[in-house]
Amino acid sequence: MILREYQQRTIDQLYDWLGSNTGHPCVVLPTGAGKSHIVAALCKDALQNWPETRVLMLTHVKELIEQNAEKMRLHWPGAPMGIYSASIGKRDIGEPITFGGIQSLIDKAERIGHLDLVIIDECHLVNHKAEGGYRQLIDELLRINPSLRVIGLTATPYRMGHGLITDKPALFDGLIEPVLVEELIHKGYLSTLRSKVTSGKLDVSGVHKRGGDYIESELQAAVDTKEQNARVVAEVMQFGHDRNSWLFFCTGVKHAHHVAEILRHHGVAAECVTGETPKKERERILSEFKAGRIRALTNANVLTTGFDAPGIDLIAMLRPTMSPGLYVQMAGRGLRTAEGKSDCLVLDFAGVVSTHGPITAVQPPVKAKEGDGEAPVKVCAECSEIVPISTTVCPACGEPFPEPEPKKLELRNDDIMGLDGSEMNVSEWEWRVHTSRTSGMKMLACTYYGDLSDMPITEYLPLLHGGYAGEKALAQIAKMAASSGASLADALRLEGVEGLHRAAKTLTASVPPALIEYRKDGKFFRVTKRVYQ
Repeated sequence: MILREYQQRTIDQLYDWLGSNTGHPCVVLPTGAGKSHIVAALCKDALQNWPETRVLMLTHVKELIEQNAEKMRLHWPGAPMGIYSASIGKRDIGEPITFGGIQSLIDKAERIGHLDLVIIDECHLVNHKAEGGYRQLIDELLRINPSLRVIGLTATPYRMGHGLITDKPALFDGLIEPVLVEELIHKGYLSTLRSKVTSGKLDVSGVHKRGGDYIESELQAAVDTKEQNARVVAEVMQFGHDRNSWLFFCTGVKHAHHVAEILRHHGVAAECVTGETPKKERERILSEFKAGRIRALTNANVLTTGFDAPGIDLIAMLRPTMSPGLYVQMAGRGLRTAEGKSDCLVLDFAGVVSTHGPITAVQPPVKAKEGDGEAPVKVCAECSEIVPISTTVCPACGEPFPEPEPKKLELRNDDIMGLDGSEMNVSEWEWRVHTSRTSGMKMLACTYYGDLSDMPITEYLPLLHGGYAGEKALAQIAKMAASSGASLADALRLEGVEGLHRAAKTLTASVPPALIEYRKDGKFFRVTKRVYQ
């Protein structure tokens, strides 16, 4: 099979990173980019060039193991490979390429023996700390071969409470982002997502959080009511009357069953899948859903990864979440293309789009503090007693604290793709070194000027910040420098602040784009497209 251009680009960038760095990289690819094809091509290339290479492709669910193994056979019929997974019923070991499940292999390091490469699919599940199944197995494999390299693959390179997947003590040392979701949609490889304002809004006031996200039992109790479920289903039927494949994300097992029951009551062919669904029954339901015999599928926490149903053209989000990763994974189920499918409509009853923004501009979660700071407190208005933030009645004077304002989550007019924006015909641009007021760090700033009636647009590129932001900024600068005729050697020779000043001078003297497209991203602007003459 021939790889798409961006898939080969991914492999090339991965080789460049491995050749220039020690440690373990994480490759960031949008849902639907074809990770399994990239993995298959990488394994084939490695073994054909270095026949003694031994590779383990590791993941956490049966469906992903089967998908990855299937693509390997497509790329290389007769590939020397085996599958080790109790859920699949195979325990092949000793082949040059092994596709395995972490649950089955967690304590099998000695049996696996020497490996040269471990590839982890959905690697955002790898614990930041040296604990958990993945870290236990990797540590044992590194003891057997200290030269082992680990490559991670994910669409969401971050974890709630820990920040980026490269924030130490995480396993991974650098991010490779070869392609963005906007490019894949523009080239027709992925489907566009659309979002509409819903009249139904789920109220989560009073729902507490644990580990940065809502407590599931409290969330389900608040959201799963007959009245709300009936309103949601009625609205989905209104918006989805001309759509064929509906996927619902619910807050829990009972919620998922209740929504499915209401759908069936209204004559919709609907089923429910949860972690409690027997294996054979689950396989039947998913197969009939993909075949179109089931129109609506409700689920609770099981179809966010490893589920590939290209025909999905409506997603109903009924699960409020503070996790940007969960949001992107849910929305990603609608990105794949299919015959007769023009786009996927996302109905966001849970307010996750307004919480996290478009999927093209989701911000990673912040790293949790270590707990050595002061506990959150508040002050009694009557007697000035300082008390914990959760206190409802002042212990000193008995004065009750006012109830917090109810919080209602809603979609408003948010665009889930973030593609709606403005454009400007550029007359000139100016580059300078900017100092962040919050961090004090130096970065490059570029201001675009249009006609007198146009407001100047400034974007900031944190080239010296390292990590995800720095790598992304460097890629942007390289592309702009090449398109503008600037000397790449001057523009990218960024040795500290002196290098920033040199790059700013070089780029200011180069040719600006004739037109830019931009949109508001928080307090700042994000330039989404540059058109050169």
